[in-house]
Amino acid sequence: MAHVPALWIFLGLVGGLALGLALAFAAPAALPPILAVAGPVGDLWLRALRATIMPLVVALLFTGVVQTVAAARAGAMARRALAWFMVVLVGGSAMAGLFTPTLLALVPIPQGAGAALRANVGAAAAGTATTMPAFGDFITSMVPVNVFTSAAADAVLPVILFTGVFAMAATRLRSAQRQSLTVFFEGIAGAMLVVIGWVLWCGPVGVFALSLVVAAKSGTAAIGALAHYVMIVALTGTVVFLAAYPLAVLGGRLPLIRFARAMLPAQALALSTQSSLASLPAMLNACRTLGMRDATSELVLPLAVALFRGTGPAMNFAVAIYVAHWFGVPVDGWHMLAGFAVASVMSFGAVSLPGTISFVTSIGPIALAMGVPVEPLALLVAVEMLPDLMRTLGNVTMDVAVTAAVAAHED
Repeated sequence: MAHVPALWIFLGLVGGLALGLALAFAAPAALPPILAVAGPVGDLWLRALRATIMPLVVALLFTGVVQTVAAARAGAMARRALAWFMVVLVGGSAMAGLFTPTLLALVPIPQGAGAALRANVGAAAAGTATTMPAFGDFITSMVPVNVFTSAAADAVLPVILFTGVFAMAATRLRSAQRQSLTVFFEGIAGAMLVVIGWVLWCGPVGVFALSLVVAAKSGTAAIGALAHYVMIVALTGTVVFLAAYPLAVLGGRLPLIRFARAMLPAQALALSTQSSLASLPAMLNACRTLGMRDATSELVLPLAVALFRGTGPAMNFAVAIYVAHWFGVPVDGWHMLAGFAVASVMSFGAVSLPGTISFVTSIGPIALAMGVPVEPLALLVAVEMLPDLMRTLGNVTMDVAVTAAVAAHED
């Protein structure tokens, strides 16, 4: 997989915004020919990014389900860990579904920013109304008559449901057959990761073009909206991060101050590396400091790094909710429920991927399930390196907290 230049993508965003604003204020006559080139370039990159979402989601979800089932068969301790993982993931999604709209009501998107950006990014989808379907229609729509037709129509919820059922069925096959299917989907996932790596490698150019067009037409509203977005999503992740402490105290039976002190080295490493995997040795050391058995931490923590992202569902769901508010897309109860369901399960399909890639593969399906445009993700991925600090900090802290909860209930 090509190296994903997160810093260069961010610099492309800054450069595009700066040049777009400079041209809009200093040389507006020069804008038409520049926008005539930048517009198609940005749109081409956006289309390439979107084209990778559905096949990559299917392949990653299949392999994630198979890995989860295999982990559950590893023993009682692994099953307890998986149960705690699901509690945190589902709870995080539910929290985001309540907390993020409330936060947006208290601290709304800067006046004019949403309207200005709707006019320039994903305009075709902006303001699209979603009508409340009957309960029966909603349930029926989740079962695809033709899964390929559903995939072509971006009907992500039936595709995810079908993929999950298919993956569960594959785990019941003989070893040779199961292994063949697993290798097949791992190959698809690997190839698609290479493709999306190529697309994101071109990200600095694509984001530069998109942000130039947005800044030229929206002015400083674009900067205000992006800063507001980072704040809202980071605050949602902060709730999950803080929830790790009562989990360690109540579920892990640890003193609060002792847990907080033991976590400081791992948290410092998480902020500096932005990688849960790189923080694994420090997390293991924190577990030893807290008196957990090595046998427990050496099983649960690697499993957590491989299959569990505590902040993922909450922050990913928050992004989709934010985009819906940003673009004026009304989201009814069933679509919120669909977003909640997809956010809860897609964490298992985004494991051990760079933040810029997991951002696309995890949030794209949630947005599609909610009827929210995915076009804004092409810009938001450029600032992901900022909320990703909270993602990693929360994940590392929650990994150790869950390990403590598992260790506290050992036989």
